[in-house]
Amino acid sequence: MKILVTGASGLLGSNVVTQALRRNHSVIGMVNSFDMPARERLDLVSMDLQDSKSLDRRLLDHWPDVIVNTAAISQPDAVHSQPELAANVNVAMPMRLAQLAHHIGALLIHISTDMVFSGKDEGPYQTTDLPEPASIYGKQKLQSEREVLEHCTDRPIVLRIPILMGNGIQQNRSVHEKLLLTIAEGKRPSLFTNEMRQPASATNVAELIVELAERGNLTGIFHWAGANVGSRADLGTAILDKFGLDTELIDHVECTDPDRPLNLELSSRPLLGKMRTQPWSLESQLSELSVPDSIYPWYESQF
Repeated sequence: MKILVTGASGLLGSNVVTQALRRNHSVIGMVNSFDMPARERLDLVSMDLQDSKSLDRRLLDHWPDVIVNTAAISQPDAVHSQPELAANVNVAMPMRLAQLAHHIGALLIHISTDMVFSGKDEGPYQTTDLPEPASIYGKQKLQSEREVLEHCTDRPIVLRIPILMGNGIQQNRSVHEKLLLTIAEGKRPSLFTNEMRQPASATNVAELIVELAERGNLTGIFHWAGANVGSRADLGTAILDKFGLDTELIDHVECTDPDRPLNLELSSRPLLGKMRTQPWSLESQLSELSVPDSIYPWYESQF
């Protein structure tokens, strides 16, 4: 099977590439500014995903069986400072991918987010619950879902996922990487005790995506998350414990922002009963984490 992955150098995208190659699929990895090491059966394509003509040409040249769209501008500062640029990547590009997927008969797996929900309700959120995003990013991702489902009517999958744990090739995108990098800069993170999250392993999500690609007979909106729900503060403490660092390096505070989503727990049904892949526990997620290379000297100095 030929699988095309956008955002292939990102945290999730690079893991999808790895899992697809492990299962002997051919992969076309689309990257922007961050390159990836060459690997057997991996065809790397460097391009600007906002260039619709180039996107059309690349898709039609490769004619993939499956398109996995992991590319997004998700950093809040970047979305708020350049909303039009973010909308091009988060909305317009997925819409074009949906049109192309429909044209070539490819399965499209579009990655969305738990941020399409308000986070003000008691969880877990079901796929049938009404989305009510509070942030610009959440609103853009909800619009992207609608564009995908409208323009790829034959074989679309929208997969909503939470914050991701894991090791990325850029080593600065996952929960633990951001936390350790911030602490290594001499900053003291404040993590909320009343903001509940359900982190998932990027490896585990990638395994699910490849299984969905291989199955090919499921369509619609699905949720996937880790097996455990906990506060941001508890997650930060667990990460520091995993690396043997002093848990006093972070502050535990209560969130008082009425607009911030406080509970984004997701129900992974009905996929739980259909897939071989199952959600990882937080313990399993922590076990695969490593210290980013750029701060390893700092890390060693802590002992």
